[in-house]
Amino acid sequence: MKRLEKIYEGKAKIIYSTDNPDLLIQYFKDDATAFNGVKKGTIVDKGVVNNQISSRIFKYLEEKGISTHFVDQPTDREMVVKKLEIVPVEVVMRNVVAGSLAKRTGIAEGTPLKQPIIEFYYKNDPLGDPMINEYHIAAFGWAAPREMEEIKSLGSRINEALSEFFRERKIRLVDFKLEFGRHKGKILLGDEISPDGCRLWDWETGEKMDKDRFRFDLGSVEEKYRQVYRLVCQD
Repeated sequence: MKRLEKIYEGKAKIIYSTDNPDLLIQYFKDDATAFNGVKKGTIVDKGVVNNQISSRIFKYLEEKGISTHFVDQPTDREMVVKKLEIVPVEVVMRNVVAGSLAKRTGIAEGTPLKQPIIEFYYKNDPLGDPMINEYHIAAFGWAAPREMEEIKSLGSRINEALSEFFRERKIRLVDFKLEFGRHKGKILLGDEISPDGCRLWDWETGEKMDKDRFRFDLGSVEEKYRQVYRLVCQD
């Protein structure tokens, strides 16, 4: 398969077309951003680590019967994926109070939730990905009601599967974001699942093992990313 022209570059990845019109290549960068791009930097070898972790997790979810865009991992930084029509709705699954949920509610970070919370955000970088609800999604035609029902169901199934996956590795899955897209009439999980888009805490100590270490200058960023990689990919 040939990597052709760059068709999109985001904060963490570059998307290339290929000689197969149905497939794309995601190239994972070391660039790091936080607070909607206000803070910028580099996490050494982040692209390699995130590609490995995402590939492992996508394969695990496929084994659980959850369809994803993952096809192959030809190099350390590249992932071959199915071409999706992205639904412009970011889905956030929450199991523990943290981040913006703590700020919005005043409830202490680290408080376990009695049941998972599903939140929706409009994927729009210039607007800062504002929080939305299903009325907005339906009114603006970002996804059909039946698609949102499927997305919510998939989100819950993914959360259940990954909570168990990380718990077995002594990691608490606090919250994480998901992106979905349409492929030949079917909703598939897209993007990536890595420490960039998940809050992951050490099960025993509560130590953060994700991009919050970069956001809040906690140090040992590369070390914690590599620790997640070892626990996820070298079991």
